[in-house]
Amino acid sequence: MSSHISRRGVLAIGAGATLAAATGAATASAAETARDARGGNGSSSRVGGEETRSLDQLYAAALAEGGKLVVYAGGDVDDQLAGVRAGFRSRFPDIDLTIVVDYSKFHDVRIDNQLATGTLVPDVVQLQTLQDFTRWSRQGELLRYKPAGFSAVHPKFKDPDGAWTAVMAVAFSFVYNVAAVGADVPRTPLDFVDPRWKGAVASSYPHDDDAVLYLFSLYVRKYGWEWVAKFAQQQPQFARGSHKAGVAVAAGQKSVGVGSSGSLLATGGASRWALPTEGHPFMAWGQRAAILKQGAHPTAAKLYLNWMLSPEVQQSSYSGWSVRTDIPLKSGLKPIWEYKDANLDGFPVFMEDRATVEQLKQTFALYFGEVEGAPSPGRLGLHPGR
Repeated sequence: MSSHISRRGVLAIGAGATLAAATGAATASAAETARDARGGNGSSSRVGGEETRSLDQLYAAALAEGGKLVVYAGGDVDDQLAGVRAGFRSRFPDIDLTIVVDYSKFHDVRIDNQLATGTLVPDVVQLQTLQDFTRWSRQGELLRYKPAGFSAVHPKFKDPDGAWTAVMAVAFSFVYNVAAVGADVPRTPLDFVDPRWKGAVASSYPHDDDAVLYLFSLYVRKYGWEWVAKFAQQQPQFARGSHKAGVAVAAGQKSVGVGSSGSLLATGGASRWALPTEGHPFMAWGQRAAILKQGAHPTAAKLYLNWMLSPEVQQSSYSGWSVRTDIPLKSGLKPIWEYKDANLDGFPVFMEDRATVEQLKQTFALYFGEVEGAPSPGRLGLHPGR
């Protein structure tokens, strides 16, 4: 398996997370089901109290509720969530699960429009646009809820009142083709502008994806706009979707790819995903998830969040990192919050400053040209998943 695969690999955690079914699944009482339908679950729904029911108890309650669940998830292509779909359906086969993958910046305005028109489709929203979760929380659109294990989630990855919690840790850096670079393995972003890589670089558009934009803003902060001008002279192959650069590198079309996620643990295949030498920037964040208060299936939504935060799923993360502090990491990895060059605190602040984000987008367009091409998930319209 190649080590780049953007969020496709990072999100494909469910396939490797075959959860052992607990015996003696409890049947939810009518009163419990009624409380779930109103968005509560007894003491565990109060701010300050974690969910106490088992996955099997939640499963039974979700079936009594109707057995449906719709998740709007940020991503580059539909099959990015194939592992999550497979893992959830294997564990909870009678839940009718729909996961709709689209760019987070399309999902958020889609949800805003659905709320404004009384046509809300999803129960759970799981996005990269971190600023939307704080805004929706202020607007009262999110159910305050603490899944089992919430206390073990790192403080950087959760709202203290349970309005949202991150369910996976993601990092963006660079990828290289092992055969193509040979002994000239790139160590820092300064290597991307070496003349020997002219015409051999693939990149996500920084002005199309806010996470890639933040990564490039860190490069500007460290190396200046002169670095950006030199990068443009490399004639990089830009594409929409953060997975495209890694795909081009793995296929041998390009030698170096910028702005993709991946895993330090994957060492086979044609390409390697890498972090720069210490002292040079990359970026990481927690992909947030929340239950929409007006969603039709709150109990199924709670089941999903509890499953995503369960030790079995967190241990199977493709990236190797977990949002929980009590999950043992594979050899060679530190918790993502211990990488000082990951700029973990910076991305949420960056995403809240929309004026700066827009200014940077337009500035990068001057250097790299306007974004071209259709969105990689397709054009899904107003109410996908309905």
